[in-house]
This record gives sequence, structure tokens and C-alpha cells, in this order.
Amino acid sequence: MASANTIELAQTSKRDLLIGLEKTYQERWASQKLFEVNAPTPEETAGLSPAEIREKFPKWFGNFPYPYMNGILHLGHAFTISKVEFAAGYNRLKGKRVLFPHGFHCTGMPIKAASDKIIREMEMFGPDFSGYKPPEETPAPAASIVTQAKDKGKKGKVAAKATGLQYQFQIMESTGTPRSEIPKFADTAYWLEYFPPICQADHRLFGDRIDWRRSFITTDANPYYDSFVRWQINKLYKLGKIKFGERYTIYSPKDGQPCMDHDRSEGEALGPQEYTCVKMEVVDWSEAAAAAVADKVGSRKVFLVAATLRPETMYGQTNCFVGTDIKYGVYAINDKEAFVCTHRAVRNMAFQGTTAVRGQIDQLLELEGSQIIGTKIKAPFALNPEVYVLPMDNVLATKGTGVVTSVPSDSPDDFATVTDLRKKPEFYHIQPEWVAIDPIPVISSPTYGDMIAPAVVKKFKINSQKDIKQLVEAKEVAYKEGFYNGTMLVGEFKGESVQVAKSKVRERLIEAGLAVPYAEPEGLVISRSSDECVVALMDQWYLDYGEPEWRAQAEKLLARMETYNAETRNGFEGVLAWLNKWACARTYGLGSKIPWDPQFLVESLSDSTIYMAYYTVAHLLQGDIYGRTHGSLDIDAEQMTDEVWDYLFSDGPWPTNTTLPKEKINALKREYEYFYPFDMRSSGKDLIPNNLTFCLYNHTALFPEDKWPLSMRTNGHLLVNGQKMSKSKGNSMTMRQAVEKFGTDATRLCLADAGDGIEDANFDELTANANILRLHTLIGWCEEMTKEESKLRQGEYNYHDRIFEEEVSELINIADSCYAATNFKEALKYGFYELQTTRDWYREVTSDVGMHVNLVRWWIRVALLLIAPVAPHFSEHVWMTILGEPKSVHLALWPRLIEAGLYMRGTIKMMRDAELSLLKKMNKGKQGQAPYDPTRPRAVRIYVATSYPAWQDECVKAVKEAYVLEANKVDDARVRELLTQRGLIKDKRAMPFVQAFKKRITESGAETAFKRSLPFSEVQVLQEILPYLKKTLNLVDTEVFLADDVKAKAGFNKMIVDSAEPAIPAFEYRNV
Repeated sequence: MASANTIELAQTSKRDLLIGLEKTYQERWASQKLFEVNAPTPEETAGLSPAEIREKFPKWFGNFPYPYMNGILHLGHAFTISKVEFAAGYNRLKGKRVLFPHGFHCTGMPIKAASDKIIREMEMFGPDFSGYKPPEETPAPAASIVTQAKDKGKKGKVAAKATGLQYQFQIMESTGTPRSEIPKFADTAYWLEYFPPICQADHRLFGDRIDWRRSFITTDANPYYDSFVRWQINKLYKLGKIKFGERYTIYSPKDGQPCMDHDRSEGEALGPQEYTCVKMEVVDWSEAAAAAVADKVGSRKVFLVAATLRPETMYGQTNCFVGTDIKYGVYAINDKEAFVCTHRAVRNMAFQGTTAVRGQIDQLLELEGSQIIGTKIKAPFALNPEVYVLPMDNVLATKGTGVVTSVPSDSPDDFATVTDLRKKPEFYHIQPEWVAIDPIPVISSPTYGDMIAPAVVKKFKINSQKDIKQLVEAKEVAYKEGFYNGTMLVGEFKGESVQVAKSKVRERLIEAGLAVPYAEPEGLVISRSSDECVVALMDQWYLDYGEPEWRAQAEKLLARMETYNAETRNGFEGVLAWLNKWACARTYGLGSKIPWDPQFLVESLSDSTIYMAYYTVAHLLQGDIYGRTHGSLDIDAEQMTDEVWDYLFSDGPWPTNTTLPKEKINALKREYEYFYPFDMRSSGKDLIPNNLTFCLYNHTALFPEDKWPLSMRTNGHLLVNGQKMSKSKGNSMTMRQAVEKFGTDATRLCLADAGDGIEDANFDELTANANILRLHTLIGWCEEMTKEESKLRQGEYNYHDRIFEEEVSELINIADSCYAATNFKEALKYGFYELQTTRDWYREVTSDVGMHVNLVRWWIRVALLLIAPVAPHFSEHVWMTILGEPKSVHLALWPRLIEAGLYMRGTIKMMRDAELSLLKKMNKGKQGQAPYDPTRPRAVRIYVATSYPAWQDECVKAVKEAYVLEANKVDDARVRELLTQRGLIKDKRAMPFVQAFKKRITESGAETAFKRSLPFSEVQVLQEILPYLKKTLNLVDTEVFLADDVKAKAGFNKMIVDSAEPAIPAFEYRNV
């Protein structure tokens, strides 16, 4: 059923036909085990070095973050997965052994939290939930914390996510889980049994090229993976990367443990924000406050506490602000002190050692902000020791303590507010003397002088505290100017830079008992258990991310890793700049126990950073995804000791105490050594601040450099019909729902067309629907052409045939480069749409004589291969059923261009480029003594060389002798030594030629580069294209000469003739 935000398909016969074909081929691929891949056998690699193995048996290993097993895959998952899937298909066509594995993540809080909810709901509504009665609809019903969560924290799985569903059993029903099954989910183990098979079935329906033998679940429910994680954690601990100490962390009071990114339903990537909480003692309550306070605080001193990020400015306090509509509490901190702040702030303080009893809040009374106005307080370190509490419109109850110190000399907000209060004291119900203190210079800057805030307010033309937008900009400018360029004008650290003085002033305030440290989350963080999180100060195990030497290693890895776009690289660089200690332990949820402190579990983002290496050996260890049965090597989980893992993955010493036979350990190592490192990891961009950056850190600590990741690509979120997916909008779609609605290949084509950058992409249902007709029509055309081959033209190619062949060959090249760069939208454009447009043009221009049978047959094969990475079912059907190929298209190779055709196109391009270059120089008046005028009638002579110059041959011989096969590189020192021996080192042509030749080795491979012979006749190819050259370049005449025949003849430019090389002809334009 379509909603206002989705389309409904009017007719489905074509779609149903395609879906039927797709299911047929999916079953065939599974039965043939087409996507199961192994490393070369010892017999295949006998006598070969690692470099030779890679050259003879090229591989490609791609992966994506294994999905969490508390729900079914949605279309956003499919979008990220498709990047690996398309790349896997392309690399298969390039002749590589392609490994695309898939695991099932079960570690962490979400499953446990959802399971606990089911238990509570069964207690509330009965074992079958029949006691639940839907509430009557009323205006603006109260929503749970989860349904109020902001979009940026949503993940689209188990939380309510704006669906209006309040209970866990409702959420599960909405995703297709039968109510009769739901009570079983009270047992956390059932989630691990239920969802992985569904995930696997959805992938098969999607046609993914996954090697399912290598799949596994995480947590200690899988003894093999548990052994792997324990090795990882033990090794990090021994390397000093895991430490224990007191630190701030995001914490869920409800769950009683840290709340890491994957434990949150909202607020991923948010961390603690540290403040200085300045204690401003009440000297004289306002009349309204005094009446309310009376004797409720006992003998305690009462302090308004203000959280500030700028303790260095406290010398310039002129007053203090509160929000008149905010509710404040007076909270007993201990027997001697009470703080005035918001409940949210004291809730954070209660877990930071500020209150007498951890986690307990003792509220003495509540005050309205308006009641506090006019209270006189002490201002710590201020040149004016006593100031008044004043009203401010922009105070937030959701940030800081709700109490704000006022330093109008350096804060644009403060200056604008003080200005408003001075102009209209009666309007704000204050006495003029309360706001009588003028701004006090505290910091001097070269740009704005001694009064930064007034100067910036003037610059941005701010007239009032209501100019919120301008104030945001002004605040950023003023704060940056003060911090980076400011010098202290007053106080103990007068004359020092603000950057140096800031921490010193903070220390002095705390030492004097005039301030306390305070921290809170950077924004709203909601746990999976629907708890608003706080910042807690606690002893815990943490990974020491950000430690200078370790960070330098991570930056080194990033510098050499392909990221496919600048935005992704910038994202990594930004995270590496701020990422700090990360809590790696929890007490609630599922996971592996920390070996040396088993009361704790390894948190879900710390056991999922290097599991890609586990894929390489999983099928040899496990016989099923749970590790309940042995894999093909018949190894017990207990035999996989830290020493064995260290030998396998970290080049550790041979495990002397192992009970494993050497041949089994070597079999494991052979798979790892062949497939690792992974070639590409695809992920949503939201994992850059955590999982992906953690992956960099952990690889540098645990693996040798040659096993570090080669590339990571990230994508944005997926919109559907231009809108965020939402059940309330009716455009939320699972992977299975998309396939059932449009068919697999039509869906995959639409995902490829959705976009490849880091910005949000769009799945357009109209495009998906159009793909159904496009595929159906193309199948029909291929079938028709194949049946009627006898009616197609045969014989010699004509002019249009050659143009068509050239255009198709060019599209093959473009599509090749697009796939290689993971630009799948462009690959689809040139390898599918433009390819059909070229065919349509060819069919039209040859309508009088007919299309050539060889080119039609060739075009069909090219079309199938170029789209096979994206639409494999379509390609398979035409490939095997219509063309009658005996083997699957998955076993085919990328179309090989005829080398003569490549030569022809390269030569034409070179000739065109040479003329364009000359024309540009002429237009700029830089042509000098031009040999001819390209604007007048002209002819060209083309010179073909049959042999290389002797000096080049000697250079190539030197490079070949200095080439190190194992390392696939040229020993430059050896090359220079050989060139010196042969008297070529001083030849100015030698080294540039050597550098160009080395580049050819990199681009074409050593074998091709050293071959230096052509499998076709250059003269013959050039003779064939002379008419085409004359027409396209508008030439009067074209001639081809052998260079050796004309070198000594008069009338020929010897310098040009001598520049010709085999495969690189020289040409001489002249006016006629």
C-alpha cells in the first residue's frame, strides 16, 4: 500500500517475471557455491615469493560494519552494503579472488535492553501481551523519551523512532515479528538465533556475493570469536594501550554503567564537555528569594554556581545572570554548602564526586529564576568583589547550570544583555544600581583592543540580546580572538597569553575553593534503555586514544590510506585531532569478558575494530556461525591461545606450547597472509568519529604495516523520494521490502544511481520503477538480436562500424575507471545508459544497410559485463540463457579491448591534443616559430618506428636488471650504477626515460612493460584509419611512413622522425 510519500505500482507482470528469474539464479549461485573463495593452495604457490603470489593470484577483500542483530536490514544498510557489493562484482571481472564476508554483531546493550523491556511488558500485559489496551486518542499525547529524540541520533532499528510506538513488543510487531514469537525474545540468546538467518536470507534475496562460510556472531556465545577478542584486549593491555584511571565518561544512571556510542538511541559521537563551575556565595538574598529560603538551608552557605568555559575572564565580572522562567533548586552538597542550579546540572554533579553521596540528590527547595533577581553575591577573583543577579533572555536550562557569569568586556551576549538592561531597567524589573558597573578590560587583542566584546558587537551591528543569529557569530569570533591572540591585562598572570593563563586561573580558583570541576554531555544523550545520560567521573578501563605516539601512527596509516574523497579524509583528520581516552568496559549487556577483570565486558565499539582479520580464518575454525561445531581444520576454541593468535596476525614467535599441529596453524596463516590487509571498507559517515577511527588505531597497534587497511570509503544517509526514511511518513523501507516491490536488479540499479559522495543520497522510486521496464526491454532486444543474427550484416566494417566500435571501447574505458574509483553512479551512466544511447545511434545511422553482426554480438557481451557488478541477475540471464554461455557471468572477465583499438584511440587523441595545445599558445601569443598554422589547410605525415633507439634498449635492460620481483619495485641505486657502467648516466635523455618507464611498470605491470613488442602492425592500423583522420581532423591529406625509410631523405624533419618509437608514432603537420 503506497503512502503520500511513496508510489504504487499499477502493473507488476514485468516485475514479477524479473523476480522469478532472479530467484532462479540466486538458488543456482548458492548451489554452485560461486562466492566461496580460498587462498591459493600450497601446490599452486610452491616456489613463489609473496610478491609473485600476489601477481599470479590477485585478490580483493571488501567489508562493511557488521550489522547489529536486533532487527532487520533497512534500505540504508543496503545502500552502504551495495558499495562493497558493486566493487566485489567489478573486481571479480578483473580476474581477482574476491572475498566479501559478513558477520553478525551482537555485543553491547541494545539486545539486553530490549530483552529486559519484553520481560517488563510481559509482567504488565501478560505473556501474550493481551492485557495491553491502546489508549484513547487525545490531543498531543505524552511521548516517551525515545520518541522525542532528535533525528541525528536515530538508527532505524529497535527504538521507537518517531513511530508513536511506546512498547518494545509493538516495535517488533511493526517490523514483521509475529506476536507469538515475541515472548521468546525475553531470552537474550533468542535474538542471536532469530535475526542472523533473516539477515542472511535478505542478502541472498539481494544477490550479494557473500562467502557465508566465514560468518559468525560476536560475544562469548561464540568461543572462537571470544578467544580472538580476548587476544586483542590482552595484547593492547600488554602494549600499554589500555589503562585504568579516573576520567569523565558518558554514563547511564539507569543502567549503572558507561553509555558508549552504540549503546545510545540518540547522541552518538557526543562526549563530555568540561567546565569550571564558579561558586558565587550569596551575600544578600532578594526579598522574594529570602522569603522562600527562610530556614530551609540550615547553617549552610549558599552558592549560585555558574559553569564557564572561560575562567580567565572572571576578573571582569560585573554581575550574574539567570533565566526568569527557569526553575532552580537549592541543593545540599554537604553539611556546609548548598548550590543553586538546575536539576539537570546537579544530576551530573552527583556522579562527579561533588555531592556527599554519589548518585544522590538532596533538594532543599525550589526557586523560580524571577525570585532570584536582585540577589547580591560574591564574584570570585573579580575586581568588583560583589555583584547582583540579573535577568537574561538567552539562558538555557539545557546547557551548563542555568547560572551564567557576566563579563561584558569579553562576551558579546553579556554586553548586549547589559546594554538592554541599562536602557530599560523598569521593563526588566531591576534597579539601575544593580547594573551600574561598567565593563572592565581583562584581555587585550591586536584586532579588537582591550574591549573585545563591545568591538565585535559593533562590527556585527547587534542592537539587542534578541539578535540571536548575529550573537552566535560574534561569540565565535570574540572567543577565538581572545584565546588565540589575547593577552591578560589583569590578575596574577597579567602579561601572559590567554592560552597559557587559562588553565592556571582555573587551577587557582579550584585550589582556593572558589570553583569545582564540572562536566556534562555535549548534547542530549539517550541510552537504549531510554535514560537521559550524564557525565560521571569514575575509575574505569580505557583505551588511551590520543596518546601522542599512538596518534602519530594512526595519522601515518591515514596518510597512506585511500579515502576516495577529501571530505572523508578531512573527517578522519578532525577526529584524530580531538579523540581522547575511550572507555572500553561495561557491566551490562552482551560481550566478551575483560580477561584480567572479568566483572567487566568489552564494550561494543572496542570488540569490533579488527574483526576483518578474523574473517580470513573463521571458516577454518567454526562449522557454524555460533562456533558450536568445528570448522574444516577441526580445532578446539581452547587451542586458539594468545600465542597462536599473535603468531597468526602479529608476526609473533612460533607458539611453542601449542597443541595444534604445525600444518593447521600454517593453513590458518596462509589464508590470513593472502587476503589481508582488506582492500576496502564501506561505511556510513557517522562511524568516522568512532568505529572507523578506532580501526585505524587498533591496526597500527596490533598489525605489521603491510597489513594496515588499504582504503575506507564513507557515504551519507539514504533518503527515499527526497525525504528521510520515517515510518510516520510512510517511506520507511527495509531491504526486503524494496526487493519485493521493485525486484532485485531494479533496486540495485536505483541504489547505484542514488549517489556516491559523503552527502545524503536519494533512492527515487520512480527511477526504480523505470528500471523494471528498462531491464525487461533490454532482455527482449538481446533475445531478438540473437535469434535474428542471420539477418544482420556481415563482411568488412564500414565507417560507422568503426566509429561505433571506437565509441563503445571508450565507454568501456570510462566505466572501468569509474568502477575502480567506486564512482558507481558514473559507472552506471557510461556503462549502461550511455552504452544504450550509443547502440541506438548506431542502429539509426546504419538503418539503410543494417548493423554488423559481430558488433551487435560484441555490444551485447560488453553491455552484460559492464552492468554485471550492479545487475548480475539480468546479466546472468542473457549471458547463459540467451547467449548460451556454459559458465556463470560471475566467472567472466572484464571486456578486453583489442590492443590495436587502444593504439588507434591513443594516437588520435595525441594528434588532437597537439593541435589544441598549439592553438592555445597562438591565442596567447606564445607560439614563437610555429611549424605550421592550424587555422589554414594542412596535411600530416605520420612516422612509425619498428625498433627502439639503442640508448633506450640499454636503459630498459638496466631497469630490468635492477627490478626486484619480490618487492615489485626498481632498485634506483642499481639503475644508476648500471647506467654509469654503460656510459649513459650523463645522457640527459636517460633518467627522464627511466622515470617514465618505471611509471609504465606501475600502470601496466612489469611483464607487459618489459615485453616492448606489439601484437599488430602499426602501419596497417594507421592505414585503416586514415580516412577517419582526414574527416575528423579536417585534413587535406594524410600519409604514413616508416621512420627508417625517411631518416636520410631530404624534405623530412629528422628530429621529428627520430622521436618516433614503437607504439608511439611521431607526426608532422604542414600547411598545403
